Amino acid sequence: MAFDRLLAFVSMGGAAMWAIAILSVITVALILWKAMRLLSLGAWSGGKRTDLALGLWANGHKEEAIASLKSRRSLRAMLALAAMQATLKPELDQTAAEAETTRVARALLVRARAGLRGLELASTIGPLLGLLGTVTGMIAAFQALQEAGSRADPAALAGGIWEALLTTAAGMAVAIPASIALTWFESVLDGLRHDMEDSATQILHGTQQVTPQQQAAE
Repeated sequence: MAFDRLLAFVSMGGAAMWAIAILSVITVALILWKAMRLLSLGAWSGGKRTDLALGLWANGHKEEAIASLKSRRSLRAMLALAAMQATLKPELDQTAAEAETTRVARALLVRARAGLRGLELASTIGPLLGLLGTVTGMIAAFQALQEAGSRADPAALAGGIWEALLTTAAGMAVAIPASIALTWFESVLDGLRHDMEDSATQILHGTQQVTPQQQAAE
């Protein structure tokens, strides 16, 4: 069975290979969870609803703009809503409204970045675990060679070496997808942060340029 062959393959690498196997399962689960998490936070929604709310806000329909964002759960919408509400609070001046918006933005970005440290750790320790398994395997192979003395079989030595190198390959196989996913998620978050900063600036400083599409949508 395929499962039995997989167990045999993992067993050849020893304890380090088992650690890498566990790390690979955690990494895949973390990538899938992170993708679903960003999807739920509107990372790929495009922010059309937020843009429409910004158009309403710029045209003076402040209550309508706020109402259109209250049911939204995307990061863009939540930040825009916080900026609008902070602007309308009479007890907050311009500086205080900006500080409140910045506080909310930081909290939202912390939520969005959850799990990235785990991917960073996987991309770092995967190769290290593989190297550890290779080093310990090579030590065992050369110990066997020393004990065999002049009766050493080169084929047996070569078999021990390639089995030891399996852990290095496995560690890299875990680290490469983790690094790719980490870079991708960070680029998505950079785009989100830029959009959030742009929305907050438009709300707090009134730099919104109303497009014909936004006017028509009203």
